[in-house]
Amino acid sequence: MRIGLLGGTFDPVHVGHVVGAVEARHALALDTVLLVVANRPWQKEGDRPITPAAHRLAMVQAAVADVHGVEASALEIERGGPSYTADTVAALAAGHPGAELFLVVGADVAVALGTWVRGDELHAAVTVAVLGRSGAPGGLPPAPWRSVAVAMPALEVSSHDIRARAAAGRPLDGLVPAGALRELRRRGLYARRR
Repeated sequence: MRIGLLGGTFDPVHVGHVVGAVEARHALALDTVLLVVANRPWQKEGDRPITPAAHRLAMVQAAVADVHGVEASALEIERGGPSYTADTVAALAAGHPGAELFLVVGADVAVALGTWVRGDELHAAVTVAVLGRSGAPGGLPPAPWRSVAVAMPALEVSSHDIRARAAAGRPLDGLVPAGALRELRRRGLYARRR
């Protein structure tokens, strides 16, 4: 079995996340790509308030409900505490003995993998699938990481921008998958506070 793991805060999930998962699945002939929702994203704690994990998971579930081969995963939420990719990879490897694991990341993240907690365990356990586009900053991680580039369409969208747009009352249609947008609105997330 070939499993892709695309982890993140997904605050909120957007079309770039879904397109990246679909492109990685297709390019690498993956059986599935898991969008793993971080419980407590240690690299972002203290930077800004993080939306509760249950809300972020509901949006990801809604975003990929009809996307073949892409699933939402609550693995890090169920484990609790800070979310470390090394723990998630170890759990996936234990649950799927013999599976080939691919860590799907953006090109900007790939060059910083050496700063991740227990990176030595990660580079021994996964192949890094780097989502990139021509002319974008970043690139493949240095040795000893095993990596492969995955081409992706240029999409100028970010969770930061979506939160700002929502707070300003601007439209989010087309930037956030329809199911996730319904969840976002139903839960009253990111709306301007009066």
